Amino acid sequence: MINKEVSNAREAIRDIPNNATLMLGGFGLCGIPENCISALVEKGTTGLTCISNNAGVDDFGIGLMLKTRQVKKMISSYVGENAEFERQLLSGELEVDLIPQGTLAERVRAGGAGIPAFFTPAGYGTEVSEGKEVREFHGKMYLMEEWLKADFALVKAWKGDKSGNLVFKGTARNFNPMMAQAGKITIAEVEELVEIGELDPNEIHTPGIYVQRIFQGVDYEKRIEQRTTRIK
Repeated sequence: MINKEVSNAREAIRDIPNNATLMLGGFGLCGIPENCISALVEKGTTGLTCISNNAGVDDFGIGLMLKTRQVKKMISSYVGENAEFERQLLSGELEVDLIPQGTLAERVRAGGAGIPAFFTPAGYGTEVSEGKEVREFHGKMYLMEEWLKADFALVKAWKGDKSGNLVFKGTARNFNPMMAQAGKITIAEVEELVEIGELDPNEIHTPGIYVQRIFQGVDYEKRIEQRTTRIK
């Protein structure tokens, strides 16, 4: 088995160039590659196209890279928690491609599976359908959507081994596994890194064949995106 461990986030993202296309896993503030994002901010990589379900918040996640003007374009589904994102969008500083969440998930999955296009009813008759091929199947109209792929996929798992096998926990499993398959180079940060052979094969969500680099992250935060309280 190949040992794919690197020492830290700085080493893992060392060759991500300016103007690269990145996929960043996570759902809301859960399961996002915090260490890789911090390393990119420190490195100062610019002109990035980021494919992610959401854009983080002003002081966390992709929001940190938006604040430092490192992101040229966002391809996302949900962006409602980031005031800086809104400002850059309305001022024309940031290109944005908003995609229905299910369509985004399937376009990423298709990229990892080698499927160049598929048809979906989501978005038909709206601005989403402008310029896209439309076909009728069994009396219903569908849009053709193309796959999404990336130069680098940055994912965060609960546990992984040094060969790159990954186990995700809870909500973090929503976008991370499919993005791990759709990147030319996939970098995984994990809360716990174990030796090769320690993971139960039946519990592995992403096989190590899809992962090129892995490291144990540090200082993870358990952020709450929207705190809701109730008086009993």
